[in-house]
Amino acid sequence: MKSLVSLLVLFSALAGVVPTAQAQLYDVRTTSTNFERKERDAVKVQVEGTAAWTRDFWQSWLKDTYNIRLKGGGVLGLGKSDLLVAKQTPASSVSGKLIDLYSTVTAPSDTTSELTVWAAFGADTFLSPGRNTTEFAALRSITQSFATAARLKAYREQIADAEKQLKEAEKEKEKLEKDRISMQTNTTSNLARIEALKQQNISNVLKAREDSVKLITNAQQMDLRKLQLQRKRDRMTALERK
Repeated sequence: MKSLVSLLVLFSALAGVVPTAQAQLYDVRTTSTNFERKERDAVKVQVEGTAAWTRDFWQSWLKDTYNIRLKGGGVLGLGKSDLLVAKQTPASSVSGKLIDLYSTVTAPSDTTSELTVWAAFGADTFLSPGRNTTEFAALRSITQSFATAARLKAYREQIADAEKQLKEAEKEKEKLEKDRISMQTNTTSNLARIEALKQQNISNVLKAREDSVKLITNAQQMDLRKLQLQRKRDRMTALERK
């Protein structure tokens, strides 16, 4: 029953019945992030999944889609995840120039994670929506494409998990049905044996009563035969004395 309830809840979520608090999921926003002691313009998006799940998929998605290979770039600070960096990489979807791509993944909750992405042409030429309108819009577009892919991946995994739970529930149902039939058969057999034992007990009681009567008769007959035997012995003794 618990498995079926979980499936219903999951299917409702997949159908769009989600809490209002999740409305901002997959919605890319322009923001800023503190990097090298300065505020840098960035884009940010929240997706379903743990920080580790999002970090792994973000790296694999960039590699598969744009051949961009992110590497760990140190720790930003307490409570923040490792910095992921792709130095001087060609990213034609963002700019015709080589760029440094930066990103971090944090976890606002146990079920959601937040990806923050920013970029620079060099040491101190970070993309800005004001100065680099086209490039920054492209960076936002890439992040939005990732968010869409992450949403599809999350839903596919949820569906796969729901199908797995459904199969497990079906197996559990089959097992319970077999157990029920087995118990019912066993109960019927036990009831038949109990009834047979009851009948046997009734027969045993009647037989015991009959045997008790026979024992009394037998005892009386033994006493009579003993008396007859003793009389014959007494007569024989009397005859021998004559």
